[in-house]
Amino acid sequence: VLRSLGIPTRVITNFNSAHDRNINLSIDKYIDVSGKTLDLTEDSVWNFHVWNESWFIRRDLGSFYDGWQVLDATPQERSKGIYQCGPASTKAIKEGDVNLDYDSSFVFAAVNADCVTWIHYSNKRKERIYSDTKKIGKFISTKAVGTNSRVDVTANYKYPEVKEISFKIPYSKYKNSLMDDRKILVTAV
Repeated sequence: VLRSLGIPTRVITNFNSAHDRNINLSIDKYIDVSGKTLDLTEDSVWNFHVWNESWFIRRDLGSFYDGWQVLDATPQERSKGIYQCGPASTKAIKEGDVNLDYDSSFVFAAVNADCVTWIHYSNKRKERIYSDTKKIGKFISTKAVGTNSRVDVTANYKYPEVKEISFKIPYSKYKNSLMDDRKILVTAV
């Protein structure tokens, strides 16, 4: 419909798409002390989810938020009392502006939620034992114009994931650096 009105629109696919039911920006999994999964959350991770983007000027939010806007024609949650999602600015999603109207927090979670595992001891006590910050929002894609090629638009939704650098220093060198009051500086390139 939007294309027929002359509004640029494209289909977006998000792989490992989070469905954050309680809008806490994480996908929570609860286990008991024996490791058995407990049914305490309705959060889930879908293999993929598809929505549309359309190009709008956002006078309501300010010119910073102009550009591609997420519109989900198949929302699974109510927003302001009805089943709707968007238009959420992709710039707001990338910048983590989750307090804006139009479901930016829901879309932010879909592409950037942390997957957190908790040990549930009692109704009042839980302990976070694992957090995966890189699982959600992979290969966010659209179709290239004029070909059947995939165009990766992940950078429109999130900054690159930080790569962890692991290194080992023999204890003797570490001990010597402490004795000499020297500091070790590690720079990743």
